[in-house]
Amino acid sequence: MPRDPHPHSPIPGRPEPPGPASAGTPSETPLLSVHAAVVFLAAVIIGLVMGSLMFLHDKSVPSAVAAGLVAAGGSVPLLHKLIG
Repeated sequence: MPRDPHPHSPIPGRPEPPGPASAGTPSETPLLSVHAAVVFLAAVIIGLVMGSLMFLHDKSVPSAVAAGLVAAGGSVPLLHKLIG
């Protein structure tokens, strides 16, 4: 009968599941904070709504795109202060 080379080492009853992939690596900072992501997402939604309404009114794609970009860009500072 072979002898156990490590008599005091515990033998697990079942294997442990592998940990998350980032368990051994240091955490990285995110590209955008949650606050910035929410502000930009809300600005995109506002721009899409304004562009759609402008297109329904004028039936002109360039004016709808311009209105959407102006609305999205103008809403970012306001949303930053409101959501802050």
